[in-house]
This record gives sequence, C-alpha cells and structure tokens, in this order.
Amino acid sequence: MEALRQIPPVNDVLRAEELAAFRDIVDQPFVTEILDNVLSETRRDLAQSKSPASRAELTSAIAGKVAHRIRESLEPSLRRVINASGVVLHTNLGRAPLPEGAIEHLHLVSAGYSNLEFDVQQGKRGKRDVHIDRILRQLVGCEAAIVVNNNAAAVLLVLNTLGEGGEVIVSRGEQIEIGDSFRIPEIMARSGARLREVGTTNRTRIKDYEKAINDNTRLLLRVHPSNFRMMGFTERPSLEEFVELGKRHNIPTFEDLGSGCVADPRSLGIADEPVAAGSIHAGIDVISFSGDKLLGGPQAGIIAGKKLYVEKIRQNPLFRALRVDKLTISVLEFVLRAYLRGKTEEIPVLRMLQASAADLKNRAESFARRVGGNAKPVELKSVVGGGSAPETYVPSWGVALDFPGFSDAELERRLRNSNPPVIVRLEEGRVVLDFRTIFTTDEDDLLANIRKITG
Repeated sequence: MEALRQIPPVNDVLRAEELAAFRDIVDQPFVTEILDNVLSETRRDLAQSKSPASRAELTSAIAGKVAHRIRESLEPSLRRVINASGVVLHTNLGRAPLPEGAIEHLHLVSAGYSNLEFDVQQGKRGKRDVHIDRILRQLVGCEAAIVVNNNAAAVLLVLNTLGEGGEVIVSRGEQIEIGDSFRIPEIMARSGARLREVGTTNRTRIKDYEKAINDNTRLLLRVHPSNFRMMGFTERPSLEEFVELGKRHNIPTFEDLGSGCVADPRSLGIADEPVAAGSIHAGIDVISFSGDKLLGGPQAGIIAGKKLYVEKIRQNPLFRALRVDKLTISVLEFVLRAYLRGKTEEIPVLRMLQASAADLKNRAESFARRVGGNAKPVELKSVVGGGSAPETYVPSWGVALDFPGFSDAELERRLRNSNPPVIVRLEEGRVVLDFRTIFTTDEDDLLANIRKITG
C-alpha cells in the first residue's frame, strides 16, 4: 500500500528530536523492542487509514510514542502517593509509614557493610536474631524472639514446628481469613498439622478444648479475630484458662495476635486489641504478630515466647527461607527502640492515631482557605485499617471538594492520576480529603495537584 511507504527508516526515527534525551540508550534491547512494537502498531493503523500522514509527521509521531514508552519503562513503578483516604493502615498503600529516624538508620547500615551476623566483641560469627531478640525481651517480657517476613509466615512456621504430624486444636470462631485468601485452615494444612475444630462459631468454652485433647494433640491455638468482630451471644475462654489447660496437659499454647500492640492501645482510642506483653505475662508459650500494623514498623512477622519453643522454631529449616534481611532488621530495631525510649511520637502510625480532632480541624480549615470557595471543611471519621480494630472509628476532619464541571468520579480519577497520585474517598457524592492520613509535608503538593487539575 502507498501509505506503508510513508513509514520512515529506523535511523530517521532514532535521530528525531523527540528521542534526543535517550540518545545514549537507543541501542539497549528494551528500546529496540519498544521501537519494533510501535512500528508494528503503526503499520496496522496505516493499513486501515484513509488519510495517511506525511513521512515527517509519521517520524515525529512514532518517535513521540517511543519516547513516552521509554519514560514509562524507566520510571519506578513503586512510588510515593498521598493518602487522603483516612485509612491509617492502608494495606494497598503499604500499611505503616516508616519513621524518619528508621530511614536514616537504614541508610547507615545498608549503604556499606554491617555486623548483621558478626559478633564484634567476640570477633566471630554471630546471629542476626540478636539485634531484635534483646529489645523484644525487654519490651514484652519474653525469653526469646525471632523475626520472619510477615505474620502469615510466622503462623506457618510455628504450626509446622510445633504441630506437624499431629493435631492443633482451634475454635471454630477463630478460623479467620488473614487477607488475600490466606485462611487459617489452609495455612494449617500446608504446615503439616491437622486441624481439630472445637466449639461453635460464636461460643467456645475451655471444656471444648479439653474434650478434644488426645494423644495426637501437639498444640493449642488461639487466634485474635483482628479483622472482624462477633457481636451478641458469644463466649471465649480467658487467657488464664487457656494457659492453665496447656500446662495441665503439657501441651504448648500459641496465640496469633494479629496486629501486635506493644503499647497500651487505649491511648490510641482502641479498646479491644490485645497487648503482646499481656499474653506473655499470662503464660502463653509462643505469640506472633505483625510488624507493619499497629506496631508501626516494616512488614515482618515477630515470634516471641519461651526460649525452649522459640529456639526449636528457629532450628526449623523453613526458618531460613522465611527470615528477614538487614533492611527489615534495621528499621524494626529502630521502631522497637522508640518504644523502649518512650518516644512513640517518632512512629508515624501512632502520631496519626493520636492527632486530636481539634488540630485536624485547624489544618482542614487552613487548607480549605488555600483552595478557595470550592473546598469546605467537614467533620469525618477515620479508620485504623490493616485488619486492626474493625469497629473503631476515630473522629477526624477533612476537606470536601466540589468543582463545577467535575463529577465526583471524574475528580477522583484525576487526583488518582496526578503526580504524586492522591488517594481520596468518595462520601455522600463528594470527594473527601481526610487530614488524619495527610502529612503536613504533603499539603503543598496536594494543593498544586488540585490547582493543576481544576485550572
């Protein structure tokens, strides 16, 4: 076809002004692949076109498409977003933001070499566990602790170590789905342990556990229902009853705490999240919890408890496949030391949850004035998120946006596709910015995005 003869030579495309910024990488294989794809698309389009462009126009158009795709390839996919949703522990947005001090410590130990597995005092090989073990012993009163890559891995490792080949007793009301289809019964099956259900969905008594104990029982499991609440006619054995039963029958007890508070959650306005130290002091043999939820640290699964059991878990060959690297350890160590020092204000999650409604109202009113008449301060309710405290709503303030010519869906889409992306929530037919999860350092970029979008 005549139109296909207008396709420029490859060298003409590569010399085009649109690709000037990429002259030094045009011979890279990924650029060659991009160019081939764009040329193939151009041939298809020209075969169907009734008004072909000139060769100069095609050269510019092809080079422009190639340049755009090169930029997309070179830009990081994982990037910063502004969380204006009011969900503090937003799983899809990376859960807990990390403290600035933790990032500084991370830089110090990762930019060069570190004593990850080297005992400086003894001058010989050490264990990476020591950096976290000592702090957790001081913080929650356990005898020993190790860290793996998340709490699902922690549960899998404990069940495999202490329950493989035997039965693990758990209440029917605690067979939860942790997230993304990871369910307790399925994790137990993968661990090599057999599930022994007791009680009913809403009521399980200590005698139900006791009746189920037999020669094949390896472990008693207690799971905190952190991502849902059961209301009404319910019953659950106390920690003390659970521990006493395990001791009487010489069967280890394991509690999956989920979110893992190491400080009193009542200071955050959360009433019914268990505290790690409480379970240890009650006599639970092994606990596990997440690092990136209410603890406010990196993604990690923390296993703590009696040294006899933790050491046995550590010796499981599966532990090496699930252990964390120096980056996670360095950040987690900083976060745990902040609790030891009583400096919880250094932890962004706790700082956000503790922010007063009055302070948030002042920030919202100030920001609304900067935006202008299309923004209105509004009273809101934030949520903890991340599978933590599902029935807890935290009083908050934010800004509702209403710009003529923009539907709420269109404004949400444009904000989401701005730079940096802004993740909002739609409430009562309006776009809402919840200031509980917006950092003060985000406000200028947020304002610039709004002005750019709305003109």
